[in-house]
Amino acid sequence: MRLRPFAFASFLVLALTAPHSASAETAPAITGEEIRADIGFLADDLLEGRDAGTRGYDIAARYVAARFEMLGLKQAVSDSWYQPVTLAVARLDPDSIPSLTIGGRRFTDDVAIGAFGRELKQSLSGQAVFVGYGLKSDREKINDYAGLNLRGKFAVALAGSPAGMPSEIGAHLAAEKSLAAQEAGAIGLITIPSDAFLARTPWEKLRERAQSPAVSWLDKEGQPYVRTPGIRGTAYANAAAAEALLAGSGKSLAMIRAQAAKPGGQPRGFALKPMVQLDRSSSVATAPSRNVLAVLPGSDPALAKEYVLLMAHLDHLGIRESARGPDKIYNGAMDNASGVATMLAVAKAFAESGSRPKRSILFAAVTGEEDGLLGSQYLARNPVLPAGAKLVGVVNLDMPILTYDFQDLIAFGAEHSTLGPIVEKAAKAEGIALSPDPLPAEGLFTRSDHYRFVQEGVPAVFLMTGFAGPGKQAFEHFLKTDYHQPSDQMSLPFHWEAAAKFAKVNYAIAREIAEEPEAPRWYKGDFFGDAFAPDAPKAVKP
Repeated sequence: MRLRPFAFASFLVLALTAPHSASAETAPAITGEEIRADIGFLADDLLEGRDAGTRGYDIAARYVAARFEMLGLKQAVSDSWYQPVTLAVARLDPDSIPSLTIGGRRFTDDVAIGAFGRELKQSLSGQAVFVGYGLKSDREKINDYAGLNLRGKFAVALAGSPAGMPSEIGAHLAAEKSLAAQEAGAIGLITIPSDAFLARTPWEKLRERAQSPAVSWLDKEGQPYVRTPGIRGTAYANAAAAEALLAGSGKSLAMIRAQAAKPGGQPRGFALKPMVQLDRSSSVATAPSRNVLAVLPGSDPALAKEYVLLMAHLDHLGIRESARGPDKIYNGAMDNASGVATMLAVAKAFAESGSRPKRSILFAAVTGEEDGLLGSQYLARNPVLPAGAKLVGVVNLDMPILTYDFQDLIAFGAEHSTLGPIVEKAAKAEGIALSPDPLPAEGLFTRSDHYRFVQEGVPAVFLMTGFAGPGKQAFEHFLKTDYHQPSDQMSLPFHWEAAAKFAKVNYAIAREIAEEPEAPRWYKGDFFGDAFAPDAPKAVKP
């Protein structure tokens, strides 16, 4: 998994893309043919699925860097197009089956336990406390830990959030369960899947995921980075293992799941009787990877130190022998070669527009999204901006479904900040409507790279092609048939005019952010602005 530079990618770029010029009076051209060329290279078998930390990813990174250089962009890192990111890859010991011992009974089949890179040989024990959904939010007046003693114990929580809670808020609070448990003094978090959770993610699929490598990045101390180092053990418990946790409490798994299934149902917490012990053995290897970064400096002396980030994840799933059928390469044409190609098209439009925007633009092709939004998290925690500069807005490009001529877009994040009117204006200029989230249960706003910057207090938006007209059928077909499958490749029926239209909308959004007299602001009273930027100036929502 060692990365090495591949100079021939530069020559291939020259063959694929000829230089262009534009005057200040000429609108920048964005064509489907150029987007097709970029996707065609990035999704080629030569790149072996672009798994982060592999040679295939390195080729893709070199390609993007060469494209940045050709466009005349500037390096964001001194003397390099790359921000190094060292990945830590933890794997379970194949000779030692991870287990939960509950009340003296050892479980290996009804539990899902992943590798842990910070403690390679682990035997962690303590009492346990059921904490309902395990949510905590002062703003939402929720505290599932109230009155419970978690010090030195395992928190046992239902998966997800209460039925009827706004989807984005529920997804955020569910993602923060480890933090809530750590703040309560817990040493571990055991999750019991709800009926709704299992309907989306079957138990066997969950166990399969747990057995996959756990990837993080190395912090300054050389340790795999985790947001909650106090939570030393995590696991899922189902069926008999979950029943064993509840033994002697007067509650059954069926009772708790039934209560949780009711609208607004929030099972209350209580102390559990059995002792719990988590045992697992892991190994850790490191793999160098990188984010690919470039800058278009702003033209306004007063605003050039404010940056707009346009980003897309460059990685995909690589080669997997477990794939059914003879094709083992997960090329990721739509996920996310399409996003990177869109970013390159927008970068080209900026570079050739003849007039630089007032604010600076940071372009980023990031690593490790498929492993947990790692490259974006690293960039958010380790910014590359000059002293005194700040990031004011993020436009994320992740898996636009480009198999149909979309008539509408879903703008995740637009309703939370003054980015909303900017997005609406850009879409309207292309004759495109904005629609509400058609998949609220998926919590998509919290599941892509822009969210790592939201967590740092920066307003963000990312667009999804919509369900109007042929959209619903095309989108659902891709998710069912091609998402995270070897069939996500250039043989998909791409609609190249739609690809160009998608890029034009995102160019217009980024351009408007970069030209506005005032930087984007969270709306007053917005959940995410209050949670992550409580002291930042707010705008009144129209």
